[in-house]
Amino acid sequence: MTTHTFTPDQSPGVGAVRVTRPYRAVFLDWITTTDHKKIGTMYAIAASVFFLIGGILAGIMRIQLAIPENDFVTRDVFNQSFTMHGTIMVFLFLMPMLAALGNWMVPLQVGAADMAYPKVNALAFWMIPLGGTVLLLSYLMPNGPHAGSWVSYPPLADVSESGTAFLPGHGVDLWIGAIAILGISSTLGSINFIVTVYKMRAPGMTMLRVPIFTWTVIVQSFLAIFSLPVVTAGLAMLWISRNLGGRFFDPSAGGDPILYQHIFWYFGHPEVYILVLPVMGVVSEIIPVFSRKPLFGYKAFIFATLSIAALGTMVWAHHMFTTGAIQVHFFAFTSFLISVPTGVKMFNWTATMYKGKIEFTSAMLFALGFLMMFLIGGITGVFNATGGLDFSLHDTYFVVSHFHYVLVSAALFGLFAGFYYWFPKMSGRMLNETVGKVQFVLLFLGVNFTFLPQMLVGLDGMPRRIPTYTEEEGWGLGNLISSYGYILIALAAILFLLNVLLSMRRGKISGDNPWDAYALEWATSSPPPYYNFDRLPLIRSERPVFDENHPEAVATGDH
Repeated sequence: MTTHTFTPDQSPGVGAVRVTRPYRAVFLDWITTTDHKKIGTMYAIAASVFFLIGGILAGIMRIQLAIPENDFVTRDVFNQSFTMHGTIMVFLFLMPMLAALGNWMVPLQVGAADMAYPKVNALAFWMIPLGGTVLLLSYLMPNGPHAGSWVSYPPLADVSESGTAFLPGHGVDLWIGAIAILGISSTLGSINFIVTVYKMRAPGMTMLRVPIFTWTVIVQSFLAIFSLPVVTAGLAMLWISRNLGGRFFDPSAGGDPILYQHIFWYFGHPEVYILVLPVMGVVSEIIPVFSRKPLFGYKAFIFATLSIAALGTMVWAHHMFTTGAIQVHFFAFTSFLISVPTGVKMFNWTATMYKGKIEFTSAMLFALGFLMMFLIGGITGVFNATGGLDFSLHDTYFVVSHFHYVLVSAALFGLFAGFYYWFPKMSGRMLNETVGKVQFVLLFLGVNFTFLPQMLVGLDGMPRRIPTYTEEEGWGLGNLISSYGYILIALAAILFLLNVLLSMRRGKISGDNPWDAYALEWATSSPPPYYNFDRLPLIRSERPVFDENHPEAVATGDH
């Protein structure tokens, strides 16, 4: 076996002999790296740690709500857990985990050696643990941000008419600072993705040959740039109101609390698509490969993605129907319109699989799970977008269920699909397929046992954000089933972690392209070298690796 010496940032292939280095040198190598692949790995590790913390907080809530009139935790602890769970899962799990996949795959998919601004990329990552630390400190402060929920609505997170803070102390202020740090991190990362794609694509890769996952990251990045500075400005106004007497949201001083809701939801609804669009991109990479067909309607899919992004910035006020301060009919109509490009995507995925030679790998199963969960989330969203129904459903567990079907169930399935698909490229080894399929069953049962009963108790009138309820209200069975479902989700997550850890050491060696996949990341070794590519195939379609590996199919049109 040949022995190779590697520079500090190089990643040796599976078959090479690794050069032993002191732990201190390895540690310094990682914390000072600007390699997009290592940064992507660190994003994934950080997101996993925060997923564990957010999951524990969810467990506290599910134990408390499992039976009527439970006293497992106090109202204050429940509210703190609720606020921290929502904030952590959105800002410290989903967004960093998507950044992990984006950092790993976007440069590879466009044939670049690295991100456009490697040092800015490293800065954006290190702001994640910083922001997470500040957020957890807010949780430990007396009178933390819990009463204002993860949206921190005034006046609960603001000041009273006398100028006294409803939540004195610095808990809310630290929460505001944490969200600002995390928002700046995402904005820097978004700019980096856009410049990388527009300026560093390989020769021959036009924008209409860019892989769908990269397209969704581009659109996500524009949404983040347009929406994150807005919510940061709103939170700055809230901080000024709390500390400098700004009174922007105090009606007695000429302010308006509805203004904060407009600012927050102008970010809040595009945030849904910031989190969902890249997962749609992941699924769009996987379904064609395991159906052995090209993606049906590649251009239509791109235009549908752009349409969803445009409409997603126009419908924020459907979260505010019950305020009486907005035009219900306009925002209901624009909300309904989003179902059109979303339906186009569902049709594209289904048509891609139609008459395909489907291979039910773990990645494909999770991709199909995404389609089913997102369909449930999308259909229930239509009910919430209907003004008359929303007046009854608003602030009930029906909304909680809808939100989690879209952003937890669908996103989790999509993320697991992506990791089962790309893990061979990242590590040079295969994840265990049997374990993956068991995990899929556990997760599928878990999310439906957890969130479907929440939908039913919500229809029965159970409000969100309540720490307990009486037996007479009849919500006990639904909440008990929901809490058992949480256990299944936790088991699925633990099983995935074990699969990753064991496969890193003893997994089957994958080879460079174990799936016979299509996009450019599969044209290099697994794992890729520091410089990513030593050669590139001729790029004349959106599937350059397929074109090179199957010239006879391209010549005959049998593809």
